[in-house]
Amino acid sequence: MDVGSLIGIIFGFIMVIIGILTSGGVDTFENFVDIPSVFITVGGSMGSVLTSHKLSDFINGLKSITLPFKDKVMDPGQVIRQIIELSNIGRKEGLLALEEAANNVDDEFLKKGIMLVVDGTDPELVRGILETDLMCLEERHGKVIGFWEKLAEMGPAWGMIGTLIGLVNMLKTLDDSASIGPNMSVALLTTLYGSLIANWLCTPIVNKLKVNNQQEVTMREITIEGLLSIQAGENPRVIEEKLKSFLAPSAREALSGKDALGGEE
Repeated sequence: MDVGSLIGIIFGFIMVIIGILTSGGVDTFENFVDIPSVFITVGGSMGSVLTSHKLSDFINGLKSITLPFKDKVMDPGQVIRQIIELSNIGRKEGLLALEEAANNVDDEFLKKGIMLVVDGTDPELVRGILETDLMCLEERHGKVIGFWEKLAEMGPAWGMIGTLIGLVNMLKTLDDSASIGPNMSVALLTTLYGSLIANWLCTPIVNKLKVNNQQEVTMREITIEGLLSIQAGENPRVIEEKLKSFLAPSAREALSGKDALGGEE
């Protein structure tokens, strides 16, 4: 589990609760709970998102709420070391020897690319197949990210709709001055709920999913370039330097301290 994401969500919630309690005490907490406002804001937002997506995409979007909290290890340096190891095998024993090496590879994308190379597939066709796979990955991720972006957009919008409904009710009872304050308070709660949906939950999830997507895309781009370099018979050291260009300077330095098999130089 990604503890950082979980702590961030919990920390934000706790800060809101503390802010409410310290501003007026425990007795004021019930002032921030209004069931009709929840129905308008949450229900309305979900309805708009459902209207904007196919049912299957909407369901997948709801299921994806667990993704930001999963600690999926993605180490580009490890991928580069694995490719360099494969490059050494291919250089010493020939490309056909990579078929056996593929049995020890857990990454299905890398394994798929290795088998294409072993089968003698034209390099341009290998690139085309793998880049199509990558494009489909980004499309799938984009649908999930789009779900949360739409919900972040609709939350404040429906919060404003709820506020307008509350203001209409308030204006209908202006002759009762004692009800103006309570009615205004309830009207503003929908705006509060909408802001919480967008800024406490949805926007952070969108940002985390975008980070995860970019990391996975980078890993696959490294894999594609590495496999094509192996197929072209390039020197393992040249391949290593080429693939290190995908990394940040600090990551390059860390990788430079290890050889293709992960040992110290």
